[in-house]
Amino acid sequence: MGATLLGLRLWPHAPLSETTSSSRQVLADDGSLLRMTLAADGQYRLWLPLERLSPTLVEALLLKEDRNFFWHPGINPPALLRAASATYSGGQRQGGSTLSMQLARRLWDLNTRQIPGKLQQMALALWLEARYSKHEILEAYLNLAPMGGNIEGAEAASRIYFGKPAAQLSLSEALALAVIPQQPGRRASFGPSLQNARLRLMAQWRDTYPDDPRNSSLLELPLEARNRQQIPFLAPHLSEQLLAAQTGNELNSTLNVPLQQLLERLIGGFIAERKSTGVENATAILIDSRDQSVKALVGSADYLSTALHGQVNGILARRSPGSTLKPFLYGLALDQGLIHPMSILKDMPSSFGYFQPENFDGSYIGPLTARDALIRSRNIPAVWLASQVKSPSLYGFLQQAGIKGMRGESHYGLALALGGGEMTPEELARLYLMLAGDGHLRPLRYLREQPQSSGDALLTPQAAFMVRDMLRRNPRPDGLPADSRGRHWRTAWKTGTSWGFHDAWSAGIVGPYVLVVWVGNFDGRPNPAFIGAKTAAPLFFRIADALPLALPTVADRVDKPPAGLKRIDICAASGELPNRWCPLTRKTWYVPGVSPIRVSNLHRPVLIDTRTGKAACAPFDPQYTREEVFEFWPSDVQRLYRAAGLPRRTPPNVVKNCQPNPSGDQSEAPQIRSPLTQVSYQLRLSQPQDSLSLSANAASDAVNLYWFADQTLIGQGPPQTALNWRPGKSGVYQLRVSDDQGRSATRGLRVEFVP
Repeated sequence: MGATLLGLRLWPHAPLSETTSSSRQVLADDGSLLRMTLAADGQYRLWLPLERLSPTLVEALLLKEDRNFFWHPGINPPALLRAASATYSGGQRQGGSTLSMQLARRLWDLNTRQIPGKLQQMALALWLEARYSKHEILEAYLNLAPMGGNIEGAEAASRIYFGKPAAQLSLSEALALAVIPQQPGRRASFGPSLQNARLRLMAQWRDTYPDDPRNSSLLELPLEARNRQQIPFLAPHLSEQLLAAQTGNELNSTLNVPLQQLLERLIGGFIAERKSTGVENATAILIDSRDQSVKALVGSADYLSTALHGQVNGILARRSPGSTLKPFLYGLALDQGLIHPMSILKDMPSSFGYFQPENFDGSYIGPLTARDALIRSRNIPAVWLASQVKSPSLYGFLQQAGIKGMRGESHYGLALALGGGEMTPEELARLYLMLAGDGHLRPLRYLREQPQSSGDALLTPQAAFMVRDMLRRNPRPDGLPADSRGRHWRTAWKTGTSWGFHDAWSAGIVGPYVLVVWVGNFDGRPNPAFIGAKTAAPLFFRIADALPLALPTVADRVDKPPAGLKRIDICAASGELPNRWCPLTRKTWYVPGVSPIRVSNLHRPVLIDTRTGKAACAPFDPQYTREEVFEFWPSDVQRLYRAAGLPRRTPPNVVKNCQPNPSGDQSEAPQIRSPLTQVSYQLRLSQPQDSLSLSANAASDAVNLYWFADQTLIGQGPPQTALNWRPGKSGVYQLRVSDDQGRSATRGLRVEFVP
C-alpha cells in the first residue's frame, strides 16, 4: 500500500497551479496595486506560493474549515458523520468537508448536494491527497477559494478588499477572509453576515490562542473594505505598456504613485487653464537618474477621453523633437574639439549648399558664445556645427543611441540638427538620462528587478558635464530667478518646437530627475500655441517646482566636474586666450588636449596720427602719435553689427605703403630651445613619468607662452618655466609656441614609445 502511494506521488503530474488561469497584476514601487486584469475565465485570481501568504490567514482558515487538515488522508469520517447526522436527522445543514474535499469540488466542478456527488467528492479528495502534498493542497485552496462574485483566492481578495498583499493582512482582516468562502455571495459585501461570522471565529481564535497579543477589543471593530468597483486603475498607460511588453503574472514596476498622481494633477490643471488656446493634450515622463527608474508616466491628459484618443500612449509616439536635440550636437562638438563653452560662433545669414536655415524669430545676433547659442536656440550656429561634426555625425550619434525608425542620413541632411527627424518622448528621455550621467546610454528601468546597467559611451563625462553646465544657464520662461520659490533644485533644460507648430517640447534635468514634457495633438493638428518656450516650458517648470516640495527628503543633484576638466581665462570677445590688449576676460571649461584654443588677435594696438586719424607711419612724432586698441572683426561681422544698429569701431585707414604689423614684431618671436630640431625622441612605456621638456626664449614684453601640438593647446606658463609634456602616442607632431602678443614659432617633432 505504501509503495502504491509513493508511486502515485512520484509519478509525473502537472502542478495544481496549472489547473486554472491567473490574473496579471502591475504593482508600484511600494508594492501597491496599479492594475489587475481578469483571468481567461473572467475571474480575478492571483496565484501565489503558500510562503507568500499570511501565516495568520492560514491558521484562521484551518481553524474555521479543517482543524485536522494535516492529520487526515483527505476525508474526516467523524466530521462527515456529524454533518450527516445534523443534516438528515436534525434538519440543520452542517458541513463536514475537508479542505481537500472542497478543493476537489472546485477543480472538478462537482454537485455535492446529492449523495453520488458527495461520494465522488470524497474519492477525488483521496486522489488529490495521494498525488499531492498537504503543502500543495493548502496552497491551491488558498488560491482558489471563492471570495465573492468573480474574486477567487486570498491574494486577489486582499488586494481588492484591503488594498494590500495577502502577506500583510492583519488578524482582523485574516479572520474576515477566512469566513467568506462558506457564504461568498452574502459575506463578500462585508455586511452583518460577515461581521457575525467573523465574531464567532474570533471567539474560537481567542480560545485557541489565548496568549496572542492581538486579542484586544479592537478586533471587534467593523472592518473597512473596498468593493469590486473600486479595484485600482492607476497609471493606465504604463500598466498597459508593461502588460504588453512583459511576461509573468506579477509585474513589479518602479512607478511611484504619489509622483504619478502629482504629474496627472498638474497636467490636468494646466490643460484646463490653456484650453481656450487650443491646448488639450500633453504627456510627461519622469525618471530617477540615480537608478534609471521610471517614476511617473502620463501617456495622455485624459485616458478616458475618446475625443483626445486618450488611450493612445503618447510616450511611445514618434514626433519631431525640434531643438531638444541641440544639446547633443553641442556635446559632440565639445568632444571633437570644435568648441569649448565660450567659443564664439556666428549667428548670421548663411548658406550650406542649397540649405539656407533661418532662426525661429527671423533675426540674427552676430557673434555669440556657444553657451548662449545653445540656450537661445539659435539655428545658424547649430547647423554650422552639424556640418563640422564627424565620426560620429549627429545622425551617427542617434543611430548609436538606438533611435528607431530613422531614414537614411541623406534624407535629413543638416536639418536633423533642427529636429528634422522623429523620436518618442521615451527615446528623448533616454538621451537626457545619458546627459545626466557620464555620457553612457542607459536603458530605462520599468521593473524593480531589472538591473542597473551601463551602455555605450555616447559622450565623454567632460562633454556631458559642460552641456549640463551650459543648459543650467537657460533662464526660466517666467523670468524668475532659479531660487525665487524657496526650496528648489537646479535645472538644466531645453525646449523644442517642431516645424509647423505640431509639437511643443521641454526636456531637461531637474535635481536628480530627468523630465520630458510634450504638448500637442495625437492627430497631428497644428496650433500656433504649440511653441516649446511658451507652452511646454511652463508645464515643465510647474512640475519641476513641485518635485522638491513633494520629495522633501531627496537632496539636489551634486554635479562635480569630472577629472580632466579645467577652468581657464579667455578673452570675452573672441573666446580665445587673451593677449595683452584684451579688455575683458571670463572663465570657461576646457579639456586639455581636446578643446580648441589659441591666443586671440582680435584686439590689436594701432599707432594713430592725431592729425589725420589714420595709422601713423615711421618716423613717429610723439607729439602727434597715440596708441589705440581696436577690434579687428571680419567684414561680414562688421556689416551685421551695423545692420543691427550696434556698429563697432572700425580700425583706421592705413596710409599706402605704411602698414603696421598688428600681430606683433616677428623679429622678437619666441625661440624654441627644447626640443631640438632633427632629433627623434624616445619615451619608455614602462616609465610613465618620462616626458619631454619644452622651453623657449621670449621677448621682454612677453608674459606668458602657450604651447600647441597640432593646433591643440597642451600647456602654458611664463617664459622662465619649462613645460613637461608626454604625448598620447607615437607619431610626428607640429609644435608651436606663441606669446601673448601673437608672435609664434614652430618646430617639427618625432616621438616614439618603446617598451
